[in-house]
Amino acid sequence: MDDMNKVLGEVGNSLKTLSQKYPQQMKAFGSFMEATEKGGVLDHKTKELISIALSIACHCKWCIAYHVKNALDSGATEDEIMETCFVSALMGGGPSLMYTQLVVKAIEDFKK
Repeated sequence: MDDMNKVLGEVGNSLKTLSQKYPQQMKAFGSFMEATEKGGVLDHKTKELISIALSIACHCKWCIAYHVKNALDSGATEDEIMETCFVSALMGGGPSLMYTQLVVKAIEDFKK
């Protein structure tokens, strides 16, 4: 299984390349992401937990790495993250449950 620190690095490299090639689009996306992720009615941690659930449902390992790291940095506990995974599995079935193993791996890798 991939080292999730490496996967997170791939996210950064990809975003950097896209920003160089498509600065207008990436600037717009970055502004949208910043406005959406900041605290509002829902705090940032809650939004990251929602993002983990959606990352699992969409089967995106890069999104899982990114949002697990952000959730941990926002103060989410392992139990909160895992409960989020099981809600995603409830809605997404077996395939979502299988992607939960990437979340477990990310937690392990980021806590080192």
